[in-house]
Amino acid sequence: LLELVNSKTLSVFAFQTGHTTGPSLNNDKLYKFAYSAEVYVDQVKASLQKSAGYRISSGVDVNLLWRNPDNDDDQLIKITIRDVQVENVNERPAAKNIFKGKSTEKIIGKEYLEALQRPIVLELVRGKVKNFYSHQNEPGFTQNIKRGLASLFQLQLHSGATREVDISGKCNTTYHVRQDQVTKIKALDSCEIEKQGFTSHNQILDVSTKATSATIYVLEDGFIKSIKAEENYVLLLNSRRKTGAKIVSKQRLELKSVQAGPGLIAGKQVASVIKTLDSSYVAVPLVAEPVKSECKKCPSLSEHWQSIREHMYPEKLPEAQAARSFLSFIQNIRKATKEEILQIIRSENKELLPQVMDAVTSAQTPASLEAVLEFLDFKDASTSTLQERFLYACGFASHPSEILLKSLTAKFKGDIANEEIRETLVIVMGALIRKLCDREGCKLPAVVEAKRLILSRLEKAKKDDNVRMYLLALKNALLPEAIPLLLKYAESEEGHISNVAATALQRYDPSFLTKEVKETMNRIYHQNRKVHEKTVRTTAAAIILNSNPSYMEVKNILLSIGELPLEMSKYMLSMIQDIVQFEMPSSKTVRQVLKDMRAHNYDRFSKMGSSSAYSGYITRGPDVSSTYSLDILYSGSGILRRSNMNIRIFDRNAELHASQVVIEAQGLESIIAATPDEGEENLDSFAGMSAILFDIQLRPVTFFQGYADLMSKMFSATGDPINVVKGLILLTDYSQEIQLQSGPRASTEFLGSLAIDISGGMEFSLWYRESKTNVKNRVAMFVAGNTEVDSFFIKTGMETTLEVETTLDFISTVQFSQYPFLVCLQMDRVESPFRRYVTKYESLPSGRRYTARRGKAELLAGNEYPLHQENSNMCRKVFGAKSDSSSNWF
Repeated sequence: LLELVNSKTLSVFAFQTGHTTGPSLNNDKLYKFAYSAEVYVDQVKASLQKSAGYRISSGVDVNLLWRNPDNDDDQLIKITIRDVQVENVNERPAAKNIFKGKSTEKIIGKEYLEALQRPIVLELVRGKVKNFYSHQNEPGFTQNIKRGLASLFQLQLHSGATREVDISGKCNTTYHVRQDQVTKIKALDSCEIEKQGFTSHNQILDVSTKATSATIYVLEDGFIKSIKAEENYVLLLNSRRKTGAKIVSKQRLELKSVQAGPGLIAGKQVASVIKTLDSSYVAVPLVAEPVKSECKKCPSLSEHWQSIREHMYPEKLPEAQAARSFLSFIQNIRKATKEEILQIIRSENKELLPQVMDAVTSAQTPASLEAVLEFLDFKDASTSTLQERFLYACGFASHPSEILLKSLTAKFKGDIANEEIRETLVIVMGALIRKLCDREGCKLPAVVEAKRLILSRLEKAKKDDNVRMYLLALKNALLPEAIPLLLKYAESEEGHISNVAATALQRYDPSFLTKEVKETMNRIYHQNRKVHEKTVRTTAAAIILNSNPSYMEVKNILLSIGELPLEMSKYMLSMIQDIVQFEMPSSKTVRQVLKDMRAHNYDRFSKMGSSSAYSGYITRGPDVSSTYSLDILYSGSGILRRSNMNIRIFDRNAELHASQVVIEAQGLESIIAATPDEGEENLDSFAGMSAILFDIQLRPVTFFQGYADLMSKMFSATGDPINVVKGLILLTDYSQEIQLQSGPRASTEFLGSLAIDISGGMEFSLWYRESKTNVKNRVAMFVAGNTEVDSFFIKTGMETTLEVETTLDFISTVQFSQYPFLVCLQMDRVESPFRRYVTKYESLPSGRRYTARRGKAELLAGNEYPLHQENSNMCRKVFGAKSDSSSNWF
């Protein structure tokens, strides 16, 4: 009795009835209850008065069938649902009431209503449901509604935590007992139940969920007087927490009267009592069974494709309608068979096939993967565009499977006609290794095999192109065991090879950068063992300054600035100032060093030059912020060596490298009869572009390689930019099935897609001694969220959509007719239409439907990002002196 927490009332009825551990029914009595189960779906902060939803109400009769003669706490109770009604959860005018004029039998269906009103039997032992008896072949939907009601009868009469099984699964449950009131708190995130669904790979692109469940019991005369249960699910899009959904499920059971009822059944064993009652009863699990109603009027995959096909042409890609159509196509592919998918792939034209390939690969079902692999022939070079789109869609996969990596590894070991596809394939394998490792799949056989393949082939590679290919794969995989190899290539090689190895190390989390890494980076930067190119030295400096540098490391970098070539000095100064101004992690140490006048003096900090490094905010929001960084490094003769533009998105807990576009050039001094910088005398002429998109390093694009190639490109140039990335990417991919404790099943799905077109070019005019690089990012984003509760006879839910289209241009203009040469950097975002809509609905299988839609469309103002004051002054000079030059492509 001490367990009853000094609860006088409970103690009294415990003595009266002889039961101390669970509620007890009196013999020969019929307890008549009123029961209701309500479901609401709405936006997170909306009041429930305007929500979509429905209410099932009924009478519930409960009587005692049998009590164990050897144990008073073991009892069988019969529960019967009767007089079922289905109605709106909120008042609706007659014209908007989908139930108006329909009887319950018409709404639910005769067979289902009969099943719902068939009694169930519970065996309660010390207040917990030991067995749940029902008819075996009953429909899953009605069985779950009964399970939801049966679970309410499970409670304990002393405070404490326990693990118990009910409709939600096996869950951590806490009871608080106070006089005649018991509160039951169920930790829904602890419930063990068969879960279906998936989440996005990156937290920023994913959805946060919060779930709560509380039930309050009021007791009288040893049994239940009333029960109020409420369960809440809140879903929020991490990147925009104003966008989300909530599901509220409420149950109420209230005792209306106690009447004379049937007598007890005699017997010693539960089994014999159940058999006497009705031989068709069987014990079924109390945990809900998965059920889903089938779509009767849904279009076939080919019908759906025909309805969206016109929006998927390449010229329409950077539009929100393309991103919307892409998402709906993925949803339909996920329900399709391999044969249905192949039918579309085989019948479509060359213009649309790449977009079909994006969608089919992004669907990530076994059927879609089998269809693509059957269609694509890697021995055929003529389909290399489709092969590349397939591979990149694999790289961006939101929840890749081990089978996908295994399939790609097998393709890599086979014959591949196009060398660029071979390179893309291994780079994408690196990305999949990281994604699977991030989900604790590093020890999966396919991952172990792919890691072994890349590392062993890198060590054996002789040709520079092969070495670079495996280094780029490691730049995506970010394996801790690859760091020693990357250090070796960064320090001992030159040109592209050392550069790729160094930039790969730059992508690791600083926690992986050991003492050995920092020592090697210091040797490269300070050229202790050999002369290195500026691009590799500045990357090494960036790694040191970004990984918790010591006072001496920062001081040595600052002291070196006076000794560097002019442009590199200016670049390093700009990098240091950016760290301080943008409050980067190492800014505190840098400020301490700057107090030392030997490191911080006019001679060092007044260096001339045009190179720069600058960071700033694109957006600063309550949920996520995005930053850009632009850094440009020139050679002493005024020719671009590297321009690097990064966009990062981050919240309190995670970061996403949204994009990086690097344009690199080397060995171009001979064109303008200039002297190469130290350590760069033997570099071959080269210009190219490398991109990272949503944390995935893509295959670099070469503008030209070698002097002869450069000359032919200069004389045959069209001035058109080279396309780096074009396609459709599935960013947010969240899908979960939620079992509500009242019986229905809810599903929630958030999908976000990006239609993207990134192009870049380099123009060059010898006559006007001017060069120009241009990176154009055209994007359209579409996010769709659908939260639905499915009760076989009614579906209710809410759809949320967001769409935005925008273009971000980055242009750098250099005039090198004088020194220091004039450099103007421009970063502009055009006016962007932004639209959002919320639609709430209730629908019956007959097609009768209620919808309420609200929306908002606005134009987000364009923006020219200010960068820094020095740049603004320079732009005035460039455009003031600028003549009408007809520039030629590189």
